[in-house]
Amino acid sequence: MLKKLFIVSTLITTILTVSCSKDDDNPGPSSTHKVVFKAETNPGGSIATASYGVDGDARVADNLTGKTWSSPELTAPAGAYNANIVVNATGANNATVLKVQIYVDGDLKKEMSSNPGNVLSVTANYKF
Repeated sequence: MLKKLFIVSTLITTILTVSCSKDDDNPGPSSTHKVVFKAETNPGGSIATASYGVDGDARVADNLTGKTWSSPELTAPAGAYNANIVVNATGANNATVLKVQIYVDGDLKKEMSSNPGNVLSVTANYKF
């Protein structure tokens, strides 16, 4: 009987602790997020296209030129699952590398780079 009472009281304490705890550092899925995507080639190279977005809200930037590109700031709605980007570029030589970054609420959350070469492509995603 005492053992059952101990188990029940431990279970109730655990449930109350978990349900009443609050993590102020993680706003959780009920918060919106500001998302910015960036790409850069080094040395030289030229970014051609970028496909990016949050969940099903896909966007395309094509006919791009230049060594750097940055998306407009997107607002990820509360409950959004992930941010995705695919960037294609041409390298100036076999040493050219393409780097892609995902910023969420001003903080760098994901960075991916291509292998060096003349034909460059990078895919990156970040789960909220």
